[in-house]
Amino acid sequence: MTTFDKREQGFEAKFAHDEELMFKATARSNKQLGLWAAAQLGLSGDAAAGYATALMTDSLESQTIDNILGRVAGDLAGKGISRERVALKLQECLHQVLQQLEANR
Repeated sequence: MTTFDKREQGFEAKFAHDEELMFKATARSNKQLGLWAAAQLGLSGDAAAGYATALMTDSLESQTIDNILGRVAGDLAGKGISRERVALKLQECLHQVLQQLEANR
């Protein structure tokens, strides 16, 4: 195996690792956002967990971040919570999840 082949394998492995990390981070941050949104809606227990899980699984089914934000913002519009606030909360959740994943390495 040449040095070039080894470098190529290394880049491919890093790409696969990074994609897996982002997949996990996106799913977990969407679930955290769902739990936060459920609390804002006054849901608790199984209802809150169900809302968060539905949001997480919806995001795995080729939903874009924009679709997720739209759904949550729509659900929270009656509570006076703006789309921008939801986007900031999602960004905060993603940051927390990435820190957790990096700490667990």
